[in-house]
Amino acid sequence: MSEKEFVLTRDGSKKLEAKLDHLRVKRRKEVAERIRQAKEFGEIGENSEYEDAKSEQAFVEGEIMNIENILRHAKIIDEDEVHTDMVSVGSVVELKDMQSGEKLEYKIVGTEEADPVQGFISDESPVGAALTGCKKNQTVEIKVPEGVVSYKILKILRAAR
Repeated sequence: MSEKEFVLTRDGSKKLEAKLDHLRVKRRKEVAERIRQAKEFGEIGENSEYEDAKSEQAFVEGEIMNIENILRHAKIIDEDEVHTDMVSVGSVVELKDMQSGEKLEYKIVGTEEADPVQGFISDESPVGAALTGCKKNQTVEIKVPEGVVSYKILKILRAAR
């Protein structure tokens, strides 16, 4: 059975490494301290503080394992090598919504980095998947939950470093 490969930009990889470091160094200590304090409240079997702290510990350890797995199986995209002739992971795409005329800008990233509110869309999302492989001046119709949207690709850029 092959492991899933996680596509990350260099920035995304650095952010995950920083989050992992924070979880290992700071959060583990905070949760261990909460558990120690909760034990002082008495009988563990009826101690909700202890149960909450143990649940938080399980969550933190799960997050650590998840991030370690992602980083272990990551394919890092070098944004300096992203081509500007076709949309791919690492591309910044300027689009024109053909219905409203509104201009939009998205960075195509791997699923682990996706943050649509910040303009980072996954290459596996409906919009990201439809744009991947397309070229400048191409119009793309994309089926989304609200119906069908039509975008014209105005620019394909590398991410600013």
